[in-house]
This record gives sequence, structure tokens and C-alpha cells, in this order.
Amino acid sequence: MNLDRRRFFTHSAALAAALAAPRLSFAALQTLTGVDDDVRAVTGDRRDIVLDRASVSELADALRGYLILPGSAGYDEARQVLNASIDKYPALIVQPTGVADVRTAVDFAREHSLLTAVKCGGHSWSGKSSCNGGLQIDLSRLRHVRVDPQARRAWAAGGSLLGELDHEAMAHGLVTTAGTVSHTGIGGLTLGGGFGRLARRFGLALDNVRAVDIVTADGQLRHASADENPDLYWGVRGGGGNFGIVTSFEFELHPMQRTVTGGEYIYPLARAREVLDFYLEFGASSPDNLYTDLIMMKPPGDAPGIVMLHVCHSGSAAEAEKDLAPVERLGAPLQSTIRAVDYVALQRAFDYSDPRGSGTYLKSGFVQDPDRAVVDAIVDGFEPDPARMTMLFFQVAGGAIARVPADATAFPHRYATHTMFTTSDWPAGADGSKHMAYTRAYWKTLEPYTQGYYTNETADEGQQAINRNYQGNFARLQQVKDRYDPTNLFRLNANVPPSA
Repeated sequence: MNLDRRRFFTHSAALAAALAAPRLSFAALQTLTGVDDDVRAVTGDRRDIVLDRASVSELADALRGYLILPGSAGYDEARQVLNASIDKYPALIVQPTGVADVRTAVDFAREHSLLTAVKCGGHSWSGKSSCNGGLQIDLSRLRHVRVDPQARRAWAAGGSLLGELDHEAMAHGLVTTAGTVSHTGIGGLTLGGGFGRLARRFGLALDNVRAVDIVTADGQLRHASADENPDLYWGVRGGGGNFGIVTSFEFELHPMQRTVTGGEYIYPLARAREVLDFYLEFGASSPDNLYTDLIMMKPPGDAPGIVMLHVCHSGSAAEAEKDLAPVERLGAPLQSTIRAVDYVALQRAFDYSDPRGSGTYLKSGFVQDPDRAVVDAIVDGFEPDPARMTMLFFQVAGGAIARVPADATAFPHRYATHTMFTTSDWPAGADGSKHMAYTRAYWKTLEPYTQGYYTNETADEGQQAINRNYQGNFARLQQVKDRYDPTNLFRLNANVPPSA
């Protein structure tokens, strides 16, 4: 059973049972979502408040979707995020089923100055899609993708997952850049950047956004495009969730054949230095059709470590053979899985079979034309531990991403040839403190080779670092923030604080 169905059945089990009983009264149905008491909560500035029972009941009555309170069926499922080390307890969870519910939830949050988190796919490594004591707006019931093949456009509801977009678009021989893990939320990925297997060819996910519908902090639904609210349109493309909740994305689509060349070249960990040297030169200088990741990993336990090149070539088979020929310089791998493969299937290749099964700590940074020094730092500092998955990986950039001016969207990091990540993963429920400490220490040796970081993939940067990371776009972002969220209702993100 996939994630969406598990969540649906878990959340709605009690209601489904009630609806299956034709003689159950409306009063009995009301008890499933009834509010029995006042609700203790916190504001955005972490002040304790009490939401009276009548106000919370009015919120529940105003929703077509669900209001879930602590202790209710589905609460523990709804509050979870991908990173199992994040364990937060919202005071209320709203699951909207449409734009009206999103507006109702935002109005309630603003009127009570509530700490507010917005969850789409729950992939925020730092846990910003949940909160302690505030309101979590969970978009998992706001999922739908519609494609117009003649116009080459897709419209995706704000809570949709990337796999839904791939599935619907590819059915018409069309694609857009959509990450590398199919159960990632479209909203979080796109608003912060949106790297993916086709980004070198078609640009970032945000480069393919032609319009959004967004509920801003005043509860109003606004359309933002190049012609309507252009400042907001500029800001959401790289400014993350700072300005509101996007309820619909309009994406440009591109023709592409369904079959691509993809898979891995796998080498022993002992060859990491050699493979890194090759990759850092090869990846960024490749044609736009060729996307390559490098993944260096040592699983927990006694399993051997490996370093591998993950490939997606979206051109013809003949082009792929020619463009991948330089890999032969590395000699025979332990294993090669390179083959003709369905693109949508390749997009699921990195999916988690149990997407809430481990704790994770991650650090990331952009790299421009890396040299041998960073290779030495990577290999010398890589210290496996039998109690964790230890991983260092690169995602190639460049190509079409780099051909967009740094100020054309709020995303400024067009100079990057690669994104570098290091992560530690440990079993859910285990103490992750020593693994987090190792990752922080390791990253200190790698960070000098980086310039800025990917806001979608960061854990604990301070406010000054966040401001600097927006580079020359920060001042303009703050102007957009002042206009659309002057009280900083939407602060659980790579936050742009209002100027006042």
C-alpha cells in the first residue's frame, strides 16, 4: 500500500466506519470531530495561549476537511514527517480539501497569532513542516494533477506529490523537472528550487512555474504570474513558503520520450578518490541531456561501502552510449545497472520503502568548479559507523540552470556546478546525538569549499546565514515579505523576516 493510501485510510478509518453505518445519526458523526475542551497552543513568538472551545469548534464546523486534535484518530500519523528524529506535537492539525479550507485555516492562524507550519510531503529535513504547540496545515488531502497536452501545461494542487505530476504528464509524452524521489511534495521542492534528473535540460522546477494560486497571510487567494502580482511570482520562485500557501501550480511541460538510459555504475569504497576525481570533471562538463549523481556510502553493520555514479540520460540511446563512453576510463565497475528504463520508474528508484523509518541529519552546500582539495577532504574525513548509514553525495547542476540570471527568480545560486550533501541515518527511536555530532564535524571540513546552501536541504542554519544565503536577492525578498506577510505568520521556513 502506498504512502497516500496508508495516510488516507489511517486518517479516515473512524469516519469511514461511521459512514458505512446507514442508521448512524448526524449527532453521532459530529462526535468524531468534536471539540471537548479548550486547546492550549503557542503563538509565533512562542507565547502560551488558550484557544477556547467555542472558537475551535467554529473552526471545525467551517471546514469541509478535517480538524485533528491531540488524542484524536489520525493525529500521530498526520504530525509525522519524513525525518523520524523530528517528533513534534501541534496543538491543532487542519487537513484542507480545497482552497476555502486553506483560507479558513490561515484566517484562524492569523487571528490567534498561532505558530503555523505547512506540510506537503513532509520532507523538510529540519522538521519545519511540523511544530510544537502551533497549527499544522497538512495538505495531504489537497492532491490532484491535470494536464493539457495541447497547451503543454500541468496544474498541480498544492499538496500533490512529484510522482503524481510525473505519472500524469508522461502519459502524454510530456515532462517537467520534478525532483528525484516521487513521494516528495511539489510545494516544498518547487518553492525552494527544485533540482531533478531533468534540471540540466529543462531548468529547475521553479524555472518551469508559469503561475501559482496562493493564499497569503491576509487569507486572500491571489494569482501570481509574470502579468499579475509579478513581485509575488518572483518571490515564490526561490523564496520558499515565506509568502503564503500555494494551492495550485501551473507548470510548463516539455516533450520527451518515455524511455531513458539510467541506472548505476557501482565501485568499491576503496576507489572513492579516483571516482570522485573523475566525477567532478565529468558531470558538469557533460551535455544537458546527461544527469549524474555521485553517492559514497557505507551502510550500517558489516555491509561493504560503495561509491556509485547514478545516471539519467534523456536523449537517444545512441547519444547516451556516446556521452557515457568516458566512464570506461574508470575500468570495470563491481556492477553496472545502466539500461533502457521507463523514466517514471527511474523517478521512483530512490523512494523509501518505509519513508518514516529512520532519523536523519543532513548538511548541504553549493560547489562551483571543485578541485582536488575537496576530494581529499571528503575521503579523509569519511568515517563510517556500524550503527548508522554514512553518506556523502553530489547532485550535478549547471546546464539550463546556469543560463538563468541570478536575479530572474528569488533563487540566486545559478553559479553552482554541483550541490554537495552529507548525511547520517540511524534507526528510528535510537539516539542520534553522536551521529549528528559526527556530521557537523565532518561538514566543518567540507564547508570551506562551498558557497551558499540549498534551503530545501538544511537543518540548523541561523538567521544571519539564511539572510546571506539569499545573496543579492534578499532585499527584494524582504520587500515582498513586507507586502504579503508583514507579521511573519509564515516563519517556519528559510525565513525572510519582515523589515519592521
